[in-house]
Amino acid sequence: MHAAGVSPWSDLTYSYAGRNMEIHRNNSIYKAPWIYRQEFSLIPGPGKHFLLETNGINSKADIFLNGRRVATKESQAGSYGGYTYDITHIADENNAVVVKVYPTDYSQDLVQYFLDWNQAPVDNSTGIWRDMTLKQTGPIALGPLSITTDLAVSKKYLARISLRALARNLENCSVTIQPKAHILRPSQVYERERGDPREGTPNEKRVVQEDVIAEVFDPSTLAVTLPPYASREVKVDCYLPYTASDIWWPQAWGSQPLFQAHLDVWVNNITSDLRKASFGLRQVTSRLNNHKDRIFEINGIPFEVMGAGYAPDLLLRWNATRFTQIAEYLIDIGLNTIRLEGKMEQPELYEICDRLGIMVLPGWECCDKWEAWSYNHDLIPPSPAWSPVDYATANASMRHEAAMLQTHPSVLGFIIGSDIRPDDKATDIYVGGLKASHWDTPIIPSAAKRGYPEGLGPSGMKMDGPYDWVPPNYWYDTKPSGKRMGAAFGFASELGSGVGTPEIGSLLQFMGWQGVEDLWQKPNQTEYHMSPTEIFSTRRTYNNALWHRYGPPTSAYDYLLKAQMMDYEATRAQFEAYSIKWNAKRPATGMIYWMLNNAWPGLRWNLFDFYMRPAGAYFGAKTGNRVEHIAYDYVRNAVYLINHSLDRRGARKIEAEIIDLQGCVLEPTTNASTPTTPSSNTSFAIMSKQRHIFEKYITHHTKPNHSQKLFDIKEVKKLKGVGLLRLVLQDEHDTVLSRNVYWISKSMDKLKWKESEWFYTPVKKYADFTALSKLQTANVSVSARRADNGGRGITVRLENLSQVPAVFIRLDLVAVNYKANKGHYRWNSVVPLKWSDNYVTLWPGEMLNLEVIPMEGAAKPDMLLVSGRNLGESEVPLT
Repeated sequence: MHAAGVSPWSDLTYSYAGRNMEIHRNNSIYKAPWIYRQEFSLIPGPGKHFLLETNGINSKADIFLNGRRVATKESQAGSYGGYTYDITHIADENNAVVVKVYPTDYSQDLVQYFLDWNQAPVDNSTGIWRDMTLKQTGPIALGPLSITTDLAVSKKYLARISLRALARNLENCSVTIQPKAHILRPSQVYERERGDPREGTPNEKRVVQEDVIAEVFDPSTLAVTLPPYASREVKVDCYLPYTASDIWWPQAWGSQPLFQAHLDVWVNNITSDLRKASFGLRQVTSRLNNHKDRIFEINGIPFEVMGAGYAPDLLLRWNATRFTQIAEYLIDIGLNTIRLEGKMEQPELYEICDRLGIMVLPGWECCDKWEAWSYNHDLIPPSPAWSPVDYATANASMRHEAAMLQTHPSVLGFIIGSDIRPDDKATDIYVGGLKASHWDTPIIPSAAKRGYPEGLGPSGMKMDGPYDWVPPNYWYDTKPSGKRMGAAFGFASELGSGVGTPEIGSLLQFMGWQGVEDLWQKPNQTEYHMSPTEIFSTRRTYNNALWHRYGPPTSAYDYLLKAQMMDYEATRAQFEAYSIKWNAKRPATGMIYWMLNNAWPGLRWNLFDFYMRPAGAYFGAKTGNRVEHIAYDYVRNAVYLINHSLDRRGARKIEAEIIDLQGCVLEPTTNASTPTTPSSNTSFAIMSKQRHIFEKYITHHTKPNHSQKLFDIKEVKKLKGVGLLRLVLQDEHDTVLSRNVYWISKSMDKLKWKESEWFYTPVKKYADFTALSKLQTANVSVSARRADNGGRGITVRLENLSQVPAVFIRLDLVAVNYKANKGHYRWNSVVPLKWSDNYVTLWPGEMLNLEVIPMEGAAKPDMLLVSGRNLGESEVPLT
């Protein structure tokens, strides 16, 4: 409702102290139906038909045109209940459509619900959330276009593209139709969409022009006669010559060429209706391995899903620019997939993912009416069992969403149940709806191992948590797998350490100074911007770990710096563990981090905050997901080489070094099987006289789409307290591919696995990193230089001039906050932006060059703020 502009958004400011949404929640205005009205003009006439299409209304509505009822709330129901209404007999030259929307009830309706993600919107998302459209056709109307591709036809590099759509006769007489199809190559789609006129008739056997290349069957042989008001599927096969460069790949594996298919139906040599859609040449399959874990394959190659759960805006306000920025962040982090749990968003989301090469795993949601089955004893409060009307709504919802999704190469599959499988009747409805759209990617019964319908088999996915904080070694402790919950094996459909603490500038926008102070002064209090459920409403588990591991905070700034260190090591460990175990005896086949982003300003479950400010969680994940990477297993004290690419191979140089917090203590121990000289280039240098607890320099060959163990580091046991481990990976040209620094302790966190809950595993004894708060102050030289050519990029040069390491250097590119009141934070972080790295740790004498690029729409930066674990805060001007 608010997104429609019917109520001032200023009434619902993001306020910590005011809890404004709760003030408005009982307002009677949200208990009554809401009316939407729109006027429009048409030119009715013989042979013209007008169709009114709904695509998303929360949650049910009566629809009227010119005072006559078109649909009732019993039929127009459900968030995804899309329908097409023939309004030809009602339409006039001047028209008014009225939609009476009834309040959403999460326990009664098949709608979108934010569950425990955040506070529910005060209107329960009631309203028209996707566009209603008006369509004019001739006597025959086409339903949504489906496209299937077969790359394995007898002739090499000749693909069979099958175009299908349901043709509907709108006349009270028989009508003969002739279908026609053509396909545009990727480089020609833009010109075609600008309106290039086409020549020809529906009887041509071969459609070949400068912008089109496809062989089609003679359309005259496909002529179909439809009886009055009858419907029938129309199918046309096109044979498309292609090359290897025409194959669509996920972003990290190749390019994303998109073709465009057009299907017309002609009546008496006049186009009656036309459907078009973009598609890619790709094939997605999945299977269960010997452990009954699901493995996806794209174009025949095993694909480890490394994704995160996406949240739409709290008020369902779609912004294509914002989502594109979110998608670019996801790619920058190194992820390849987003999961949509019951939040299928707008069609443009999938178009953006198609172009960028991001896989999408949609499906229905958990914990509400969608899962109101008699055997679901976890549903609290229980929703009433499904009625025949609910099954009808589910059928309409599935068919509408399947038709919208089917053509998109970015779609990885569809999950028809979340926490629990649907009942047999709903399963048949869902599978039937998907198959009716000619669905050609995996259909998965649920996102958990809690039973399955016989027709689909096991889900091959686990949903055992955690959702709250666990230490880094949690993910590596995989044996015995039956008792290790979310550790790195199998396919995990949603899990994470519950981190994502915003930095100070973002916190002040929705909490105010007192709210920020309360984070460390009242660490166990209920936080409104956490979750509406009791389990996730506080930061108690997280703060217990922070206090024990890093020491009690001394100020809000100290608390937030320690929180960023906690978040960084948490996300890095999770992604690295699943990458390391890709080729294990029981492999980690994929995982969805919970979550990518927040629906509104929040304190957890994100990799970047609501205001698009990346912080510790972001850069921990970015480090852990580099295409070529070197990582440390906390449990086995071993180093692994990771390669997520399909084409990178050859010799790689690996450097591993451990120092203590004073920079050098023990005699050097060199265990190099292939000794090399430490590298020195523009981005990375080492003091030649530095002594290490451990050092190893080797050369090893990397394999595409593979992880492999390199060596153990037994010297970790020699640590007397906290040490720093630096791993560096370089190619044959000495280009640094990955640089990775850990703070490690002789004793790890000790978990109480037997006391694990679905949301976390408690810790018996915490690792001790309090020594990090007692570090000698480091002297780091920092410069920031704008690009010479007037570009947006800025080069930041860091050099540690000290004999001690400079730990966790935080860089914040900012612009002056001209709205700040006296005594308030006077900088705004420049967002969105991309850093090559951040929150970095420098060895004594080390020099590092970083790049930062403000993205489109970001403010012009004025200053670089620098701080760190053992650095004073400083302001560095941009030159």
